[in-house]
Amino acid sequence: MTTFFDAPNGTPEEAPLERPRVITSLGGGHGLFQTLRAAQICSPTTINAVVTVADDGGSSGRIRRELGQIPPGDLRMALAALIADAEEGGLWENLLQHRFGGHGALAGHALGNLVIVALTDILGTSQHALDQIAQLAGAKGRIIPVCAEPLDLEAEVSGLDSDARVMRQVRGQVAVAATPGQVRRVRIIPDNPEPNPAAIEAILDADLVTLGPGSWFSSVIPHILVPGIVDALAQTKATKTVVLNLTSEPGETAGFSAERHIHVLRQHARNLQVDQVIVDAKTLSSQTERNHVERAARTLGAEVSFHDVQAEDGRGRFTSIHDPAKLCAALLASFAGARKR
Repeated sequence: MTTFFDAPNGTPEEAPLERPRVITSLGGGHGLFQTLRAAQICSPTTINAVVTVADDGGSSGRIRRELGQIPPGDLRMALAALIADAEEGGLWENLLQHRFGGHGALAGHALGNLVIVALTDILGTSQHALDQIAQLAGAKGRIIPVCAEPLDLEAEVSGLDSDARVMRQVRGQVAVAATPGQVRRVRIIPDNPEPNPAAIEAILDADLVTLGPGSWFSSVIPHILVPGIVDALAQTKATKTVVLNLTSEPGETAGFSAERHIHVLRQHARNLQVDQVIVDAKTLSSQTERNHVERAARTLGAEVSFHDVQAEDGRGRFTSIHDPAKLCAALLASFAGARKR
């Protein structure tokens, strides 16, 4: 069954909606940033961000290699997303996101990454460090690394040889995201990491759990490759909602349809069951395509709802990112729809 919420202002045309008290969002990078901004608008009492730790590029990659800590970049972005919109919050966001220029040892490092690393050294764990920074900065939620150890990403990629059937192993999040071939499957190393107990608790205690949007193979799927996270998703009584990307991404998901995004989730976690899949109504207007997506979603036990969730630029043109206010409306609608099932 499909539910349509296409009101022009992004507000569902069914109301009033029950609001989730605890929202736990799984992801990383810019996709998680937008989801967390949407979660704030939904006004829950608690927001948890469970963040991937597989990044190996840029400042995060240097910190992994030189200090052996989990990559802080996605954690920093999630912190920035949850900082209050007040003037002081804006200053903290700018401070955490500030990136050093020049050509010296600090060039390319984000200040927030270094703050997380320093406090981890002082307090002993990255979780303690993130909790302390969140408190100091007035963040409206908790940032939780999915694991306390850095993870590596390895992909099976086709199309790197003249024979398209030949599979090559590509290792590293940056290499996977930028591959000119087509990613078929990914795995994490180690393949059975210990999940952060705080991440398990955040999933079990949630009323609404979100997965996606974001880089599908490098920010979204790594979560469902951690066995303890999959178990928690199976046990939680929360409404579980997958938010699909608006478009495929160059490199790892080039040419992927919305339907294929869902099939790839299923491929990597056969026992994964979710309640709702949110799809942008404008990017999937064909009824045939919608039927295919609905059929794919049923393999996850999910219903599909189509919403206007695209952000617009200052000239009224649609962008490739989710609008937080529209996404909040979609999340509330899907939450209410799942509760009625």
